[in-house]
Amino acid sequence: MTEWDESRTKAVSSDITEESNALPAKYFTDPEVFEMEKDKVFGQYWVYAGHANCIKEEGQYFTRTIGDRQLIIVRGHDGDVKAFDNVCAHRGSKMVEDTPMTDPGDARRIKCPYHLWTYDLDGELTSTPKSFEEASLNPDLEDDDVQEFDSEENALNPVHVDSVGPLIFVNLSEDPMPLAEQAGVMKDRLESLPLGEYEHASRIVSEVECNWKVFSSNYSECDHCQANHQDWIKGISLNESELEVNDYHWVLHYTHAQDVDDELRIHDEHEAQFHYFWPNFTVNMYGTADGYGTYIIDPIDEGRFQLIADYYFEDADLSDEEEEFIRTSRQLQEEDFELVERQWEGLRTGALSQAQLGPNEHTVHRFHQLAQEAYDK
Repeated sequence: MTEWDESRTKAVSSDITEESNALPAKYFTDPEVFEMEKDKVFGQYWVYAGHANCIKEEGQYFTRTIGDRQLIIVRGHDGDVKAFDNVCAHRGSKMVEDTPMTDPGDARRIKCPYHLWTYDLDGELTSTPKSFEEASLNPDLEDDDVQEFDSEENALNPVHVDSVGPLIFVNLSEDPMPLAEQAGVMKDRLESLPLGEYEHASRIVSEVECNWKVFSSNYSECDHCQANHQDWIKGISLNESELEVNDYHWVLHYTHAQDVDDELRIHDEHEAQFHYFWPNFTVNMYGTADGYGTYIIDPIDEGRFQLIADYYFEDADLSDEEEEFIRTSRQLQEEDFELVERQWEGLRTGALSQAQLGPNEHTVHRFHQLAQEAYDK
């Protein structure tokens, strides 16, 4: 039964056949919930940061903001990817300017522009200006009494970093679960594919007016596809589709009518595959070109998010087929934007306190369960 009275709402059920099998609407519309999510969702789970192929060389870096924290993702001197808070250990200044993955920076050292404290690519403090080594302007202090700044104690704050193939993930918590545990079977499946051999070719960023969980829920089911993605479903056998649910990961498998001979084939039949990785990352294989796409569903506030769509092919110069791949993806995005913004308009009225999921929305149910579990911790 659909609840219209907030006082009667309940936590998400453990079984989809039970009533109250969706998140109460307040978890989508309440600004305080969004603030809570910065810590309990984005501060506790592994979150996608970017693609390793965009920082192939030592010293290349990009920034990524998660919640209220901006990170520097950098290729270290040893070739490994590191992650640090973009905050100087001196007085907390922002270190480097916003730098997207698609246009990475390049530096042998990381230098704070405020007082020129300088760090190596491992995050350790390597030098400070002369003004921090002598007390020439302080008549109450002798130069011999000036403290030395310990390079390790004054290092940049490190953030946990790990990867699934070329896909880089970060975790802001002090003691996270292993990425392999959160990724589960997705890790083995994606690492069995040659994802690292593909180059970044295109990025499309869209700002959408709805809560990020509304779009994530929409992405996780296809009951809406028949009525709203009519061009796309002409090449899809919906009756042969499969919705697979794992602990923190679910996959929508769709058999595609067009057989394309490419390296990303996994089964005997050709498939479109949509992988969703909690909390806000997807890997998309449409089955009509030799390539793949990723989405970051990046919340701005409780009522807006950015969809950051990246596309990867064997060559960064797009063929006609690859251009069509992106056009198809973009059409699906725009059709979904209309749907989720319409849903958001309804949720914001406060008329509906708790939705009711259908039997084939078990992927959405799992998404709502994970959100509820995070809130209750």
